[in-house]
Amino acid sequence: MKYYVYILKSKIKDWHYVGMSSNVKIRFKKHNDKKAKSTRNYAPFDLLLTEEFPDRISARNREKYYKTGFGKKVWMKKVKDLEINS
Repeated sequence: MKYYVYILKSKIKDWHYVGMSSNVKIRFKKHNDKKAKSTRNYAPFDLLLTEEFPDRISARNREKYYKTGFGKKVWMKKVKDLEINS
């Protein structure tokens, strides 16, 4: 089973969320429907980035990395590069 790390940006506050799921589409809907306790006060969201991994452990390691100070700089640069190239 594939897993994904995703990054959300709140549309109402300057706030980002890094998460992991095997189904980003369903998880994204839960975040926007305020059914995820950790994010309900910040909904609705834009989906900024998704990355695919072959297993849960790899995805969890990337999620943990992105939640560090240096990791945040890395994913913010990726998001900025995507915006420039789109």
